Formats: sequence, C-alpha cells, structure tokens
Amino acid sequence: MSVDVAVVGCGIIGAAVAWRLSRLGLRVACLDPAPGDGATHAAAGMLADVTEADFGEDHLTALNVASARAWPEFAAELSDATGADLAFRRTGTLTVAYDSGDRQQLRRLLTLRRGLGLPIEEISVDDARRMEPLLGPRLAGATWTADEHQVDPRRVHAALLAVLADRGVAVVRRRVAELSLTPSGGVGGVVDDRGTRHRAGSVVLAAGWASRELARALPGLAGVPTRPVKGQILRLDASGQPGFALGRVVRGFVQARAVYLVPRHGGEVVVGATSEEQPDDRQVTAGGTFAVLRDARALVPGIDELPLTELTARARPGSPDNLPLIGDSGIPGLLLATGHYRNGILLAPLTASALAARYGAGTVPEWAAAADPRRFAATVTGGPT
Repeated sequence: MSVDVAVVGCGIIGAAVAWRLSRLGLRVACLDPAPGDGATHAAAGMLADVTEADFGEDHLTALNVASARAWPEFAAELSDATGADLAFRRTGTLTVAYDSGDRQQLRRLLTLRRGLGLPIEEISVDDARRMEPLLGPRLAGATWTADEHQVDPRRVHAALLAVLADRGVAVVRRRVAELSLTPSGGVGGVVDDRGTRHRAGSVVLAAGWASRELARALPGLAGVPTRPVKGQILRLDASGQPGFALGRVVRGFVQARAVYLVPRHGGEVVVGATSEEQPDDRQVTAGGTFAVLRDARALVPGIDELPLTELTARARPGSPDNLPLIGDSGIPGLLLATGHYRNGILLAPLTASALAARYGAGTVPEWAAAADPRRFAATVTGGPT
C-alpha cells in the first residue's frame, strides 16, 4: 500500500484527522488494530471548555474554548454526511461542592474562570437543587455553566468510520510496529506487526500514549513525552427508573476528589473517573470502582438503585504540561496529533483542523502554537514530504 498520508491510530483524533485530510484530496490510510477501542471507548463525552479550565493551563483553556466553538459545525457536518445521531446536545454543567473545603476550591476555580472571561456563575445550593432535585442533602456550594455541551464518543467514532469508508480512506486493522525511515533520515511510512511495509509521503502519529514508544527509536527525536494515565469509568442504566431524572451534567468535589455524572438520552448515566499514573492496563479494580461510586453517590444518592451495566478502564495520553502535541515533530515526514489527556473528544475538531491547515497551507495555525511538539526538544524542522 502506498498513500499520501498514513495516520497511526484510529481513535477519535486519528479518525477526525484522516477525515479532514481526505477532504483535501489526499490519499489517506488509518492503521489501528482495534479502531476506537482505546481512550475513545471509555470517554464520557463532556465538551467542558469552561469546567475543565484549571490553574496554570491558560493555553490549554484557549484551545478547549476554540474547539468547543468548532463542535457544532463539526457535528453537523458529520451527521449530514452519515445520517448519524451523535447525541450532541447542550445540557450545561452544574458543579457542586460537598463540604466547606470543597466550596473554597469551587470558588477559587470560579475566580480563575471568570478572570479568563469564561461564562460561569455562582448559584445557591437551593437553586442547584431546584435545577436537579436528585442532588444529595449535604452540599456547600454550586456553580452553573449554561453553554457546555456533550456528545456520545462511541457514536461519533462510528460515524467517523462510516465517513472514512465513504471517502475511500483505508482503515487497516493492524498494529504499527515501527516507523519507516527514508535514506535521508525522514519518515516515509510504517511497518505493521506482520512485517508489511505501508509507504506514505508522510505519517501522522495519533496513537495516544503509545506514540512515545513508536517515536522512541527515531534518531534525533526526543520530544514525544506522552504517558499513560489510567481512568476507570462506569455506566449505569436509568431507563427503567422513572423517578431518576437527571437533566444536566453534574460535576463536583467530594473532600477534594473530583467526580462527574453525565446523563444521556435513553437513560444511560456515565460516571467517572479515576486518574492513575501507572502503566497502561485495562484492569478494572474494586478500589477504583468503589472510589468513583462513593463520590458520585455523595452528590446524587439516587444512583444506588440503578443497574450497573459497564465497567471500563483505559489509558489517556498525558503530556508533561497537559497540552497536546499537534504539528511538526522535527523529523521530516512525521507529524504528531497526540497527548490530549482528558480532552481528546473536546479537541478532536481543532486538532483535525490544525493538521488540515498544515497540509493545505504548509503551516499549523498560530492559535495552535502552544501545542507545537517541538517545545519539548530542539530538533531540526520537518514536515510532510
């Protein structure tokens, strides 16, 4: 096989990038042994540009806000192309504090987010309970963000695979074992786990945290510092419980621990998530499940009666500064689209647009400069050949 661009990794980031590049008229292939079965499979789908804003992450917040603004058009284009219902909707986010210490944290974040010009307001606990009567009896504070949306990542990914098939993008269900070097030292394709070489004019590495392992063998490239951050998440079924009506995303702090509940059409409630700095594994643990349920039921006790339908563990791709790596790697022919950590679903439209601009106009847009992978290593400039 020979293509213009080989995208390594076909989760939501890789698939979105492949879609946008195919629309430029490029011949694209996506290689992944199990497309969408990584972090995309576990993700809750909160498009939380406001309530993810944290201290020391102004650049990330700016990217999140820009991508949240791009999501309505992205979702509409994908739905129009496939006829799929992506469960994209505006629900807003109610963030609550369990005790006085959590209230202090909530107010610190409120001050930060207001200072960044983000739309968020403090409301009374009584107002929060009027909005969501299922909230528990012990709450100390609340904020409300009206404009945040959510989407079902599994539906989005299925739609992306469908549109890739329609556009003639090959999805090769093989694991990439190594990147192929050209005689001049650039990247000119990949080799899969059967030893088959797939030639490409350039490669986009979108393999999540495993991008580090593939890039490690390349001479002159030391700047792909992705790492696995394990998250355990669970799904409940409220469809048979007429008394359980949660209409908004509920986030909160319970004795300084963060937790969230995401209600979906059809009665599913997604609850998460742990954040564990350890090697990638998919083992769901009793401790992780207990921790998520303990904190979620402190905020919404009614989940006790809901059937537990799924337990999932996957590794998110973290980076040292929590910013993604988007653009030129420093090795000719190799670009990166990885390291999105908690925000892979939210940042999919922006990442795909940045890579499309790189291939179409020859440069990554200025608004993506903070995500330049070369911030971690001084190497030679390179890009598509």
